[in-house]
Amino acid sequence: MAKEAGVNVSVKPPPEPSPLRKAKFFKAKMRILVTGGAGFIGSHLVDKLMENDENEVIVVDNYFTGSKDNLKQWIGHPRFELMRRDVTQPLLVEVDQIYHLACPASPIFYKYNPVKVDAKDKRNRDAKHVGTRQASRSKDFADINVRGLRRSACASQEESYWGNVNPIGVRSCYDEGKRVAETLMFDYHRQHGVEIRIARIFNTYGPRMNIDDGRVVSNFIAQAIRDEPLTVQLPGTQTRSFCYVSDMVEGLIRLMEGDDTGPINIGNPGEFTMIELADAVKELINPEVQIITVDNTPDDPRQRKPVITKAKESLGWEPKVALRQGIPLMEADFRHRLGIPGKN
Repeated sequence: MAKEAGVNVSVKPPPEPSPLRKAKFFKAKMRILVTGGAGFIGSHLVDKLMENDENEVIVVDNYFTGSKDNLKQWIGHPRFELMRRDVTQPLLVEVDQIYHLACPASPIFYKYNPVKVDAKDKRNRDAKHVGTRQASRSKDFADINVRGLRRSACASQEESYWGNVNPIGVRSCYDEGKRVAETLMFDYHRQHGVEIRIARIFNTYGPRMNIDDGRVVSNFIAQAIRDEPLTVQLPGTQTRSFCYVSDMVEGLIRLMEGDDTGPINIGNPGEFTMIELADAVKELINPEVQIITVDNTPDDPRQRKPVITKAKESLGWEPKVALRQGIPLMEADFRHRLGIPGKN
């Protein structure tokens, strides 16, 4: 029985993928599909899922933003399978859970092919294997037993917020793609009894982020390591809240395993201006680097902060890693990939 907005909703029991589920001398493992599993959040999620010997993990990724290097420790493992595929094309697999994380979150990548970004989110409708618990992710919107997220123009964002985005702007493919993904998931939930979960994922950072993907944390850290000026978009007082990737993964798994359909905000409510973030990166990585200002991008939200009361109450989850703890961990990863040693 799933909980939807405080009301119990009857859900069809999921079918068993194999008769071996109930075999006397054999226990089938939980089969989990992670789309976008070679990407930043997806690969960390795979690491966590693979820690459980009772899980079999299937990853689908087209490597548009992801990399096999993020999964190299699992390639060849008997409980792991990797498929190079585009989720805009139909895929038939029998699984118990789906974490749908396949969508570029960086402006550089989603502006490159906005039509396909829309299609990736709408493709959620094909992940409706009857009775399968789905998880889907979005960042502006957030879609994840399939679960999801949305960015907003309001200050502290609660799950009841319906969104305020430009439907025809350069970033609309991302914003509206997440919105329609949530709509489709709830339509399948109500009409076909598909069990779903929707997570609204807020800004996340950590190792394995693409170094030059245009997002502020990766930009600042890469610039500091390369002795380049930190470019703060005007006015510099706009705020973001940053969740370390291990905290994010823990929140997504708790949501998947719980009974609350969502939407549930998963993020860190600690709020920083872009100037404060630049100052922290400068202090922790390169005190000699300059901080300069540049023009802002259109439709960029001035404030973004999740209200995580529901996550605390329903999932018993809240973030543990502070920004000043996470930045050095990300720096070490970037230095390794860039081949730039730390300064003595």
